[in-house]
Amino acid sequence: MTDEADRHREKMKRRKSVQDAEVAEKTIEKGVLAVHTGPGKGKSTAAFGLALRMLGYGRKVAIVQFIKGAWDTGERRALEAFGPLVSFQALGEGFTWETQDRARDMEACRRAWDQARTMLAREDVALVILDELNIALRYGYLDEETVMPPLVARPFRQHVVITGRNAPSWLVEAADLVTEMTLVKHHFRAGVRAQQGFEF
Repeated sequence: MTDEADRHREKMKRRKSVQDAEVAEKTIEKGVLAVHTGPGKGKSTAAFGLALRMLGYGRKVAIVQFIKGAWDTGERRALEAFGPLVSFQALGEGFTWETQDRARDMEACRRAWDQARTMLAREDVALVILDELNIALRYGYLDEETVMPPLVARPFRQHVVITGRNAPSWLVEAADLVTEMTLVKHHFRAGVRAQQGFEF
């Protein structure tokens, strides 16, 4: 047992040395542009987790939701409890298959983008979440020429997270961090409905 413990200790010492050297090489501090995409569940949920982390340090967070309507959700209730540290704007009118009105959906996305641009220009906002922006991009409600300039011009230390399936290749290329949620199994396919506190 002692030999095994000693081997483990030596192995972890070597591992720590490698990790410490790698961490010491990283010297850049800047706002990260992150994209959460893919067919799996959890893209927005992960973004809201980052919001909670940022709020834990007393820093301001802005959330602009595209497509999604002004639903009463658990994340909105929780995050708005932080008061002036959070701006939460759900400016969509519901899923596109519900509205069935392209012009109306495009206008809602334009209004949401106006709010997003405002938040992307604010030095005091540490994290901006553009929830379901990828869906608006996929349907052509917004385009690269509209979206990229404010992302590039944002304050140097401001972090941005963009969520939604089917992130366009130009956004993936521009991002610092891209996570693709992979669908392995989903309870909805087995007949389990969306439930309060788990999906919304």
